[in-house]
Amino acid sequence: MNLQNELNKTEGFKNLELLAKQVVEGFIAGLHKSPFHGFSSEFAEHKIYNKGESTRHIDWKLFAKTEKLYIKRYDDETNLRCHIILDNSSSMHFPEMRTFSIEHLNKIGFSVLASASLMHILKKQRDAVGLSIYSDAYDYYAPEKGSERHHQMLLNHLSEALISTPKNKQTETYKYLHEIAEKIHKRSMIFLFTDMFQTSEEETKLFEALRHLKYNKHEVILFHVFDKQKELAFSFDNKPKRFIDVETGEYINLYADTIKENYTKAVTQYFEALKLKCLQYKIKYVEADTNKDFNTILTTYMIERKKFV
Repeated sequence: MNLQNELNKTEGFKNLELLAKQVVEGFIAGLHKSPFHGFSSEFAEHKIYNKGESTRHIDWKLFAKTEKLYIKRYDDETNLRCHIILDNSSSMHFPEMRTFSIEHLNKIGFSVLASASLMHILKKQRDAVGLSIYSDAYDYYAPEKGSERHHQMLLNHLSEALISTPKNKQTETYKYLHEIAEKIHKRSMIFLFTDMFQTSEEETKLFEALRHLKYNKHEVILFHVFDKQKELAFSFDNKPKRFIDVETGEYINLYADTIKENYTKAVTQYFEALKLKCLQYKIKYVEADTNKDFNTILTTYMIERKKFV
């Protein structure tokens, strides 16, 4: 890839932090028209006063405006520890793109912007966040912290994952989840962004690793990232095409309609089995379609956070 293509690929993500802020602000604005209206206060620099708490830090100026009691938050206040895990294997870079925008994302782009949006909320909440990125190796790890310097460092590594071009990079997700589980010692909320592509032989090992992540009373939320139109509905025209496995380089030439029915049936059964397994192991399963907005991701965070703290 030449320099011009490298620059084109980062178009729309030149300021990941600003994009994440736009996503979160748009989401909060939408809360006023939804059943979650009352949750909008969760994203302010205050938290709702609960009966029995000290009145020492009540913001009386805000009370005069809203007639509601809020407690000011401070920089050293941390209520939640969160760890984001990002799958950066070759399959996560499907489909290949030269430019990115909020409306035009592949799986890695969706996961990076979703992660940055969650980090923006966690930052406003004075919560600590950590990050792990893996492909065919454990590429990056940062423990949970809440400082501005730490936040900028994580954004930088997310941006690097976006513009990376992993070729034929398979991954043993279960292996790295075990390693991550060993590093996270204090009770945390764990978000995993992955397309869940692995061999059938690895499936049992994967769920063993997810159970390991739940050790120490961690809450695990699996964001199953996929392009629903292409990877589930197999929505391709019926012209002859070469379908390439981006992780192995293997390919097959065929007309899409010849396998569409069997393909969608097999993939649907696999996805349903994933949901059932997650339910069995008390792992929150969330479908993350790259063709949709980020409301599902952020709403899930809101609901799970209220359960967690």
